[in-house]
Amino acid sequence: MYKLYYAPGTCALASYIALEEAGAPYTAERLDFKSNQQNSPEYLAINPKGRVPALVTDRGILTETPAILAFIAQSFPQAKLAPFEDAFALAEVQAFNSYLCSTVHVAHAHKLRGYRWAAEEASFADMKCMVPKTVGACFALIERSMLRAPWVMGESYTICDPYLFTVGQWLEGDGVDLAALPKVMAHRKRMQERPAVRKVVEEEKA
Repeated sequence: MYKLYYAPGTCALASYIALEEAGAPYTAERLDFKSNQQNSPEYLAINPKGRVPALVTDRGILTETPAILAFIAQSFPQAKLAPFEDAFALAEVQAFNSYLCSTVHVAHAHKLRGYRWAAEEASFADMKCMVPKTVGACFALIERSMLRAPWVMGESYTICDPYLFTVGQWLEGDGVDLAALPKVMAHRKRMQERPAVRKVVEEEKA
């Protein structure tokens, strides 16, 4: 039995959906970010980074969304969440998820977490003002060159799809023009129709 630590509205949603899609045995533990529970001594003993997701397994604790998604896909090959039989296609999956993690998420984080990169309030405001442009540029690239449709990798649903869906949930708050992203929005709609996604989203809202 796995245990996923998550918080609503965070990138942990991708791992939550993947566990459900895979049919994995798991429980989900919600953290209250408003009360700073992610920095409590109890949680820091689980994940010293003070972030989500964290996945407790029988071999130890995993953190970082791309790693957790890959672990879920490989642990439940019958779910066919990654193309393990094709080295190049698998690398493409990893490249897409790495882009979401290292570039898109970081651009989004400049809106509320400028303190990670600067010390002056004026710098925070400047970074926040850039978010619609920087995140918008990331998604313009995804729209133009990376999202093959109907799923990220084309006809096959993979671990890229819950991750794109999750990061795409932040677009409105980041001030990005959704009308410029018809493929991304169509992908969101398809994701919302999947039973696993509906279940997890409702559980996050509860």
